[in-house]
Amino acid sequence: MASHEKFHFQSIEELKEKIAELGANIHLSEDLSPLAHPVKVGSKTSPNAIAVLPMEGCDSEPDGSPSELVERRYTRFAEGGAGLLWWEACAVVQEGRANPLQMMLTKENVGKFAELLKRTNAAAAAANGADHRPLNIVQLTHSGRYSRPEGHKGAPLVPQHDPLLDPRVGLDPDAPVITDEYLDALTGKYVQSALLAKEAGFDGVDIKSCHRYLLSELLASHTREGKYGGSFENRTRFLRQTIRAVREAVGDDFLIACRFNVFDAHPYPYGFGVDQDDVWKFDPTEPMMLVKMLVEESVDLLSNSAGNPYYIYPQVTRPFDQSSMGIPVPDEHPLESVSRLFDFTRRIQEAAGDVPVIGNGYTWLRQYAPYAGAANIADHSCSFMGLGRSSFAYPEAPRDILTKGEMDPKQCCITCSKCTQIMRDHGRTGCVIKDSKLYAPLYREAREEAQQREHSFQ
Repeated sequence: MASHEKFHFQSIEELKEKIAELGANIHLSEDLSPLAHPVKVGSKTSPNAIAVLPMEGCDSEPDGSPSELVERRYTRFAEGGAGLLWWEACAVVQEGRANPLQMMLTKENVGKFAELLKRTNAAAAAANGADHRPLNIVQLTHSGRYSRPEGHKGAPLVPQHDPLLDPRVGLDPDAPVITDEYLDALTGKYVQSALLAKEAGFDGVDIKSCHRYLLSELLASHTREGKYGGSFENRTRFLRQTIRAVREAVGDDFLIACRFNVFDAHPYPYGFGVDQDDVWKFDPTEPMMLVKMLVEESVDLLSNSAGNPYYIYPQVTRPFDQSSMGIPVPDEHPLESVSRLFDFTRRIQEAAGDVPVIGNGYTWLRQYAPYAGAANIADHSCSFMGLGRSSFAYPEAPRDILTKGEMDPKQCCITCSKCTQIMRDHGRTGCVIKDSKLYAPLYREAREEAQQREHSFQ
């Protein structure tokens, strides 16, 4: 591993030199045409190979319906020209919301989602041409360990105890874990949410299984007893039965996606995809089994991720220049972090065959991200370039890439982690730097409230 350093590259040649120096498995291509190619996803087609990854704003209305901030965000994403919009985490039950303003589809508000989808699709066509219609996938979730539906205090629901994570959410070692009966019934809640998503006009749903939320933690529930824990078959049971139930309810023309963790960077027996003796060593055995299982279950779209944004290794999920407060600087170069994520995606796409996989880890590369995305698509290392934090800062990036052949360096995300800090402070989030008029005051407000809470506990 090399020492961490901030982004400072003035040319693609400088970046290539650093990649070569580190021996990072990152390829760059100045032929950006692969990003413009349509991508078949199940029975549908994305107009290009750029995707906006799910980025939660924590800013819906209390009933889960879209707020003005939600509409502003997705209108900007739609106008930005990406071929696929992966809408943020949408809770399937009240007790599984990660915050009191997390998105949530209900019978009472489904019409509001339908209206918003019509407006965002119209905005996409107006900005990018009448034939441009992005695919819209909504992420269905249960926050599990990180549930906080009523306020600042957590209300964790866990499938197994974890001596490292339990204290961080205030969970006593003898607190009850969720029962098999709860999980049995929860599958039906995913089905209800998927049917509402279809009614609203979404093209598909993601059965979210990443970042140590409930389904992600189930994949790692080696210490859990009963039919949802222990063996690989048991730990994947909930995901399999839920995919099958959703498919039966929505039919074959509605897309089912899965965004899942490949590597938790968390010690065995509490982590998934990790070597039993070395938490930093990736064990591909079960992740590859999972991919093949998802393909056999006729999942239409995959997106891999890694790590736990709430824990002390956020670079595993999103390489950065500066991390959130209290997070140590990692002893690895961000390009090594990017390379790790790219390597995961290569493995997943190879195992998935014709099922498209959305790559991640591009944002730290700033204006050079499309060169990496084009190279990865050209050599079949992924099917889409996915942009996460970058889309908060620079929602027009896909259109600029496709029409101008470049990204504007002045508009790029600088990976300062302030959008993450707002979430940690329980505020409404967006880009504090590039969208400062709106989000700088929200950042300060959330920081001040967080500091007041910290003082009150001392």
